[in-house]
Amino acid sequence: MMKQYETMYIINSSLEEAARQELIAQMHGIITNHGGSIDNVDEWGMRDFAYRIDDMTKGYYVVVTFTVGVEGLNEFDRLMRINANVVRHMTISTDEKNGK
Repeated sequence: MMKQYETMYIINSSLEEAARQELIAQMHGIITNHGGSIDNVDEWGMRDFAYRIDDMTKGYYVVVTFTVGVEGLNEFDRLMRINANVVRHMTISTDEKNGK
């Protein structure tokens, strides 16, 4: 069963633009490779952190809304966790918010 989710993730600020865009495409490709769809991508850009994270003071914020099954979500989450260039990420289900 497909559900809608929203993930905010922070990319290491030291990545160059081309590498950052490639990483974003790669992460979103995980969703589409599992039969899901990317519904919206909102790049907030470079932001300062409220506190240091692993000796970093800023990161590149991306918010993505997508629809995918559980298997695709689990793989997306797993690869987000092990990617060294993803500083932090958090996923929430937006189905409850949309009254589903």
